[in-house]
Amino acid sequence: MNCIIIDDEATARTILNQLCSEITDLHVVGEFENVLQGIKFINKQYVDIILLDIHMADFTGFDFINALENGQSKFKLQRPPKVILTTSDKNFAIEAYEYDCVVDYLLKPILPLRFNKAIQKIKKNMHQASETSLVSNLIETSENQIFVNIDKRLIKINIPSIYLIEAKGDYINIKTEKNNYVVHSSLKKIKNKLPDALFFRVHRSYIVNINKILEIEDNTVLINKELIPVSRSSKSELIKRIDLL
Repeated sequence: MNCIIIDDEATARTILNQLCSEITDLHVVGEFENVLQGIKFINKQYVDIILLDIHMADFTGFDFINALENGQSKFKLQRPPKVILTTSDKNFAIEAYEYDCVVDYLLKPILPLRFNKAIQKIKKNMHQASETSLVSNLIETSENQIFVNIDKRLIKINIPSIYLIEAKGDYINIKTEKNNYVVHSSLKKIKNKLPDALFFRVHRSYIVNINKILEIEDNTVLINKELIPVSRSSKSELIKRIDLL
């Protein structure tokens, strides 16, 4: 995660920089002594977190937030950065939480444990947003088709043509008779959008189209020339799902 510090006190910027350096995945990409410098920077480079003082010369931290929320910054077109207010004044805490972008309100001097808690709150928020975006990458339109979001293009896939779906980290590989589609999603998400009568999760990393299975031997299934592992817990249920003479 990238962050910037906006504070008119050099000592405060030094302390915040030190607190950030103790969090491995948090990187300070800019330090500014006034609001205008901060706005110019985020118009050129997106950041995840803004550590923002309230009382500064010329413009306050709230002036900065209002400018951003009123569209006076290019970040309005992207995922809005989160703001942690850092101040010696406890009188604005209630007002601060009226802004959607404000995640926490830290009183100076800021203790490392309290600072870490604020960062963890942002990480949790970002994770939840990521989970939500996974759902939006899969759009079911009927029983026989599904749209997938790939490189900002919605591509229609005929569900019966899918023979295998494989998990690969944060992505899934949807394999059809003609093409493969790599989508930012999870097996759990796509399983909820597929007909249960046709698809079965044979392994933690694989979902197969039952109608495309050619052979079942030991703990594997042969499907379109690919041998796919079947977990022991899934095999008995798979046997029940197929038609046996």
